[in-house]
Amino acid sequence: MNLPNTLTLIRIIMIPIFMVVLLVRTPEGAAYFACQDYIAGALFIIASATDGIDGYIARKYHLVTNLGKFLDPLADKLLVSAALIALVQLGTVPAWIVWVILAREFAITGIRAIAAADGVVIAASKLGKWKTVSQLLAIALLILRDWPLSALNIHLGQPLLYIALALTIISGVDYIWKSKQLFITRK
Repeated sequence: MNLPNTLTLIRIIMIPIFMVVLLVRTPEGAAYFACQDYIAGALFIIASATDGIDGYIARKYHLVTNLGKFLDPLADKLLVSAALIALVQLGTVPAWIVWVILAREFAITGIRAIAAADGVVIAASKLGKWKTVSQLLAIALLILRDWPLSALNIHLGQPLLYIALALTIISGVDYIWKSKQLFITRK
């Protein structure tokens, strides 16, 4: 197994560890230990960073594999989904926002599967990449409760979440529009 795929597997393995650190609470809902949210935030940020690193290494050193093409987007979706679901459980993120984000991910995954069956590869668009970055930043800030900006009474996690939601919808519509030929019945 090459280095990019190993990094992707590490990202997947980090997800349950991150979730346990974030979600294990006292019966009253308080953190069990000091800095628990910050440790969870650090784990999320490290896992998120491996996404860019593994892709960079794979492209630069021509280490792109079918396994990597499968695992990398799966790892991204698992990480974002796990974090958003955990934030719903903690009462930080409204469930409807997570539903919209996950619905878009399922829809685009389905479109990519249809395209792949026809031998067509749908690459990630710039909008899709901005969507991912905005989601990762919003999630990290929400986990960290906007630290260190909160010390200056600046709270960007929630506004960035709504920007991520808008980019999620816009990029989803863009993918569907660009893929409309896949849905035309052929004889």
